[in-house]
Amino acid sequence: MSGGLVRSIVAGGLAERIGLRAGDRLLAIDGHPLRDSIDFQFYTAEERFRLVYDRDGRHNEVDVEREPGQEMGVAFEADIFDAVRLCNNDCLFCFLKGLPAGMRSSLYLKDDDYRLSFAHGNFITLANLTERDWRRLEEQRLSPLNISVHATEPALRRRILRNPKAPDIIDRLRRLADLGIRVNTQVVLCPGVNDGPHLQRTIDDLATLYPAVQSIGIVPVAASRHAEAAFSDDDQRATAACTPEYARNIIRQVAPRQRDFRRRLGVDLVYLADEFYLAAETRLPAAARYDGYPQYENGIGMSRALLDDWRRVKRRLIAKGTPIVRYQKVTLACGTLIAPLLRSVTDQLASMLGIEINVVAVGNRFFGPRVSVSGLLTSADIVESLQRAPQSDLFVLSRHALDHDSVRFLDDGTPAGVEAALRGRVVFASTITELLHEISA
Repeated sequence: MSGGLVRSIVAGGLAERIGLRAGDRLLAIDGHPLRDSIDFQFYTAEERFRLVYDRDGRHNEVDVEREPGQEMGVAFEADIFDAVRLCNNDCLFCFLKGLPAGMRSSLYLKDDDYRLSFAHGNFITLANLTERDWRRLEEQRLSPLNISVHATEPALRRRILRNPKAPDIIDRLRRLADLGIRVNTQVVLCPGVNDGPHLQRTIDDLATLYPAVQSIGIVPVAASRHAEAAFSDDDQRATAACTPEYARNIIRQVAPRQRDFRRRLGVDLVYLADEFYLAAETRLPAAARYDGYPQYENGIGMSRALLDDWRRVKRRLIAKGTPIVRYQKVTLACGTLIAPLLRSVTDQLASMLGIEINVVAVGNRFFGPRVSVSGLLTSADIVESLQRAPQSDLFVLSRHALDHDSVRFLDDGTPAGVEAALRGRVVFASTITELLHEISA
């Protein structure tokens, strides 16, 4: 028996009105077996449908009438009801291969499932789609999807994925475009492998599919210390750190293509991860150059958004005066990459509020120093760093360090556990606006 196990029902919603309860398993709608929450959303979009569900081993059926726009009000235990589609690649930079023991269990699932790409923005390779998958994509038009390209040259892409059967990615993207499905693409840049002229070809090939290809994100390769320990010499060269010189070279290479796309298409189309600009110690692009931040969750544009949020906060403080604050000593924990920029902002905020704000750059002992972003910090590393920091009235952590439900860190630690270890109040923020809200009375 498949189907989706109901975790909770929204009070007053349609699901409650028709008698559904937590613990029910929803099996089918109008004869369509439910494979995931996407099926549920798709088939309940009709004004009338028949729902089959299981309760305590007994099948039940109910005819449902739904008004346009009315929410069902169902939360499932998991988005995928059948087996999650696993990755059949062996990428040389695969982060999951280097995960040590002791982390939350979901992280060890090496998924490559187009449904999770649609539902949660996961990046997938399109290397494992079946004709049945293509028929479903045609029926439900799941758009947009996030696609890991890395290189458009078939032989080079197969080398990077370490998958000799990986299909031609341009053919697959063109097929999605023909279905009306749009995609955001990413290139994990490996020095000496898919950069230089290979990167130029990848950008130009993907650009021919605009607007089906809505964005091309370029991010530097990152390897954990656990993965690096098993790398060959060639692998280590291909996963070398993003040095200031390398970052400047990539910015210089990509900038002319961005200007050309802006002139011809009205968008930059290709976007560089923040790390390139921060490593090169150069000016970040203006917000307009990110065209709505299509790859914000991929670490592209977060720094610009932070600076612009701070400018808005500063204007409000100047116009309306400083608010009453609840805390005189505040400590912020973040990854080492963003720490200098965050410190420059919070120093100004602290001066305006008349308080002390201390930014602690947390070294990533768990994954290694190459991993420098706030979203990959563990609770153990955060606690160790903050226990050595000056005494504080309030600890502020990055919301990006928590899982989708904001309940656990990567190492399975919890916010309550961090608070107990620090013996102080812990809150989470992702913007300067949220930080000010936590500080203010």
